[in-house]
Amino acid sequence: MAHIDDGGRGQRDYNVELNLVPFIDLMSVCIIFLLLTAVWTQVSMIQIGSSIYAKKNASDQILPPQDSVSFTVRVASQGYVVTLNGSNYTIPKKDVNYNEEELLSYLQQVKTRYPEKTDAMIAVDDVLPYEELIRGMDILMLSGFPEISISTGG
Repeated sequence: MAHIDDGGRGQRDYNVELNLVPFIDLMSVCIIFLLLTAVWTQVSMIQIGSSIYAKKNASDQILPPQDSVSFTVRVASQGYVVTLNGSNYTIPKKDVNYNEEELLSYLQQVKTRYPEKTDAMIAVDDVLPYEELIRGMDILMLSGFPEISISTGG
C-alpha cells in the first residue's frame, strides 16, 4: 500500500493509505477487453476451399488469378447484382422472394461466355440472413463456379 506522511510538522499526524487493488483490477479488465475486440477489426474477406487466391501448386507459391475477368454476385435487399468486368446486371426480386431462376440462367450464360472460369466472389448485405448467402453459393455452384470466395459487406 502507498503511505503518505507529512513528517510530523503539524498538529495532527496524517497517515493515508491508497488502495490500488481496484485500479489494477480495472486496468486488467480494460486490457483483456481490448485484446479480445482487436481481433475482429481486420476481418474483410473470408476464403473458402480453393478460392482464387489459394495456393495452387506443390511449391506453395501464391499465384494470381489466371484470367482477368472480375466476377462478383452481390445479394442485396432489393435483389441480386451481378458484376462482370465492371458492368452491373441487376436481377430484382419477384414480390418478396429472390428470383433464383433468372440468376441461374444469367450465370449459365456467363459460364458459356467464359468456360474456363471457375472462380467467383459473393457478397451479402449485412442486414440479410445467412440463408441468402448459402442460396447464392448453391446457385453459383450449380452454374459451374465451384471456387467461391465470400466478401463481407456489400
